[in-house]
Amino acid sequence: MDIRHVSTPPKGVVEFPEYAEYAGPDDPKLSPADVKHVVEIFNTPLTGSYNWDYSVQDDRIRKLYELGKQLNWNVEVDIDWTLPMQEEVAPDVNTFLNYEPYATLDDAGKKEVNHHLNAWTLSQFLHGEQGALLVASQLACCAPSYNAKLYAASQTFDEARHVEAFNKLIQTRIGHCYPIDPSLKFLLDKILTDPRWDLKFIGMQLVIEGFALSAFNTMKMVSEGSIVGELLHYIIRDEARHVTFGVNYLEAFVQTLSEQEKEDRAMFAYEACVVARERLIPTGVFEHFGWNADEAREVYLKGPLISQFRNLLFNRIIPNLRRIGLLTDAVRPKFEELGLLEFEHMPDDYDIDWAEISKPLNAA
Repeated sequence: MDIRHVSTPPKGVVEFPEYAEYAGPDDPKLSPADVKHVVEIFNTPLTGSYNWDYSVQDDRIRKLYELGKQLNWNVEVDIDWTLPMQEEVAPDVNTFLNYEPYATLDDAGKKEVNHHLNAWTLSQFLHGEQGALLVASQLACCAPSYNAKLYAASQTFDEARHVEAFNKLIQTRIGHCYPIDPSLKFLLDKILTDPRWDLKFIGMQLVIEGFALSAFNTMKMVSEGSIVGELLHYIIRDEARHVTFGVNYLEAFVQTLSEQEKEDRAMFAYEACVVARERLIPTGVFEHFGWNADEAREVYLKGPLISQFRNLLFNRIIPNLRRIGLLTDAVRPKFEELGLLEFEHMPDDYDIDWAEISKPLNAA
């Protein structure tokens, strides 16, 4: 086993030039000698907890756990990998119509840029899911209640499946894996290394998972009939349970906190949202094509559709923060400055459409 330790994530794009020839898990293209494990170590003062009361409380968390058991799916069996790889038109592209390095490209060049923008987005999904896998495993250790430990364990398996799914999609149908965006890495590091279990819930279950759920739904709308649409159909069902778990569990806990503790959590949630917003900028793609990254970033941020798109992805996070009591008077002006309070009164994820989420896996 070849393990190489690094102090920061690799910077380059990983290419899979023969990805179309992938033969499946029972006949992999790579031999053990070909696999190089690139590992970055992090340390966390995680405080775990036993729970010695094994009484089963019949509540929403238990019901979500039961649903998770019923709706497990298999990446290799339940996904139709023969579906076409439709090239979704990334919203970023229209922003660059008048940007000279893009505008002067021929049609093939513009198509390649679009392909890389999609590759960058899907790569961030993959890295985010690995972060979710690590955080969920921590929650199984440090969540204080019995039902929460069981659910966190089931979520850990969900996240492992999501990592597997996005990794296979990238290696077999995309061909390029971009390194993790620095803003996403910063946010994951903060959540993973904070010793307080409830900040892990806030950062992962509300901010990252809520952000991902909105992004997945947006991409799914333009991916119907493709392998991406099929894969997201399954992943979205899992993510909806995860967000509901966080909202239900945190609402009761936040009520037990002092006002200062609430303000600390509210500021953490706000800062996490600021970082999550920054991770939407595909700087890695700009650099890959040799564009001036600062200049391209400025052009990107001025795009009217991009601004709207960036804010829209918070349409689940803001109502959920309000629901659990973390949209406090102190942080409200900060969210208002970001233009995110317009989502305050949208439906939150405390209640869930149980009939919809309980449908058989292949139901539309």
